[in-house]
Amino acid sequence: MVDFADIRREFDKTNKAYFDELQSELGDEMEHYSKLFKSAEEIAAELEVVKDVLFQYDTLNKELFSRQISEIQDRTQVLALKKALADARSLYNLCRLFGFNDLLQRLPFVQINALYNEVDNHLAMLNLKDRLENQADTSGLLNMALEEVLFKFIKIGEEELKLADELKDALRRTRETMTSNIDPKDPEFTQLKEELERLFKNRNLKAVSQEEMKHNMLTLNKIQDKVCEINRKNRLLQSKYEGDIKFVRVHKRLVEKGTISDSERRIFEALRLVKQQADNSVMQNRNILDNDSYFERMMQRHVVQQFQQTQNIKLSPDSTRYINQLVVKEYLDEFNGVTPW
Repeated sequence: MVDFADIRREFDKTNKAYFDELQSELGDEMEHYSKLFKSAEEIAAELEVVKDVLFQYDTLNKELFSRQISEIQDRTQVLALKKALADARSLYNLCRLFGFNDLLQRLPFVQINALYNEVDNHLAMLNLKDRLENQADTSGLLNMALEEVLFKFIKIGEEELKLADELKDALRRTRETMTSNIDPKDPEFTQLKEELERLFKNRNLKAVSQEEMKHNMLTLNKIQDKVCEINRKNRLLQSKYEGDIKFVRVHKRLVEKGTISDSERRIFEALRLVKQQADNSVMQNRNILDNDSYFERMMQRHVVQQFQQTQNIKLSPDSTRYINQLVVKEYLDEFNGVTPW
């Protein structure tokens, strides 16, 4: 009779001796080799983390993905993307090695290498830009560019009217960037808008000194850059919701609330299904939007179904009402021609 308990003990003992030997020989490098020993459950959990990082981007279309990441100027975001894609490549190899073929359906692995290269190239471009802008000992072409900028600045400084015109132009560009924002209730956007209003409220440009004008232009440029980043992220979400800006705003309010789910991707997946049901209902009978109470009751059923039953996101009665109110208001505002501004 075979004693399986003894065999198991010997197996565990041998395994431990093997790992102890590896640890003694590899030292700190053991951390890298330990990644080879993962269970299907561990790999599945790490794939979920990768999917959360990637979900805003179109990973099925290399050209669109490239355009989306080309708008990112924050190196931290690009590094996070690069790490997620590197992790995806490692997890793919582990799935193949251990035969976890069902896990190979969790991500579009066939695209991962191409996406990784796109991110790596964009990161290289950002690093080059950073070095050019910050290094003290610049060469040839860059020195000429700096001299030209300095020359123009001195000339403008001598002519106050030109500086005022430049400030007005910077203000125009900033305002145009802000008016292209599709979500004026974004808390970060609201703060920037208030900062802009404080900057120019009850001010006469003719009474502003040259130093103030220069300072204001720097502030305007910073505001415009931040709004451009908000608009970029909004466009990513808009693409996820097939161009529907209503659900961009709903999505952001739920993420900001922070109590609906710890996964932005699962919120998206639930809202996407709510959107499909709502759009189908409105397409079949647009008159339902004339009856606010009926539309609200219908949408509440969809919200409960998709969040709790489909995505297994537990909702309190207050959270259910909050989600439903957001969705219903967006549809009714659109129907009645009410703009977010």
